[in-house]
Order: sequence, then structure tokens, then C-alpha cells
Amino acid sequence: MKRLLLTALAGTLLTTAATTAFADTPEERAIDYRKAVFTVIGYNFGPMGAMVRGDAPFDAEVFARNAANVAAVSHMAIDGFIPNSDLGETRSKPEIWTNWDDFSHMMVKMEEEVTRLAEVAQGASSVNDVRRQFGATANSCRDCHDAYRTQR
Repeated sequence: MKRLLLTALAGTLLTTAATTAFADTPEERAIDYRKAVFTVIGYNFGPMGAMVRGDAPFDAEVFARNAANVAAVSHMAIDGFIPNSDLGETRSKPEIWTNWDDFSHMMVKMEEEVTRLAEVAQGASSVNDVRRQFGATANSCRDCHDAYRTQR
């Protein structure tokens, strides 16, 4: 599982490195970095959501692996929110930097919920075992998106 995560993360980071090599500023590189981290999170979170909604059959092994992957990279996201990286091609609202304490608290909350989800998923045998914690995790993501991400 860790090997797969490292492979996926390495691929994403190599892609990010290739695009950030052409970025002109630290702020542009930070935007590219955090987009890569959130891409990894979304790639792993989406199939879990499909299982919880009943759109895909529950696979305990896949769910646990995806939850562990999200937990492993979730703490990396905040590193991409440097000053002045609210400009450029980003969905981040400038309020992140004016409400930094609230934003960083929400990021920590998300990390905690994702970690709990990974723990719960380890012993799960049915979707009912993970449903409640998946909901708490998804809510922590949604709360931050509602406050600090523009909608397209």
C-alpha cells in the first residue's frame, strides 16, 4: 500500500516539478504544488464517496488504501499556501490569508478527520463501518471549500 502511494505521489510530484520548473515565481510554484496535493486527495477520495453513496460496490481493501493515501498527503496541502499565492490561476480565496488562524484550524480539522477515517477503514468489513466517519471527513472538506474556495 505504501509502495503504491509513493508511486502515485512520486508521479504527481514529478508532473508538478515539470510544470513548476516553468513557473516564474514562488507563488506560482506554491499554487502548482497545492493543486498536485489536492489532485492526489481527490483521486483517492472520489472512489470512497462512490462506495459510500452506493454508486460503486464497497471494497474494504480499496477503501482502506485510499483513506490511508489521503491521510498520508493531507498534511502536505498547507505548505502550498504561502503569502501572495492567492493571485494567479487558483480557486483559493484571498480570505485564507486574512483569516489564517481559521483557515489553518480547518486544515488541521481535515487532517484529523482523514486520519480517523484511515483508522476506521482498517477494520471495516462493510460500508456501514465507514459511513459516519466518511461523512465527518467530507464535511470538514466542504466547510473549508465553502469558506475559502471559489466556485466555478
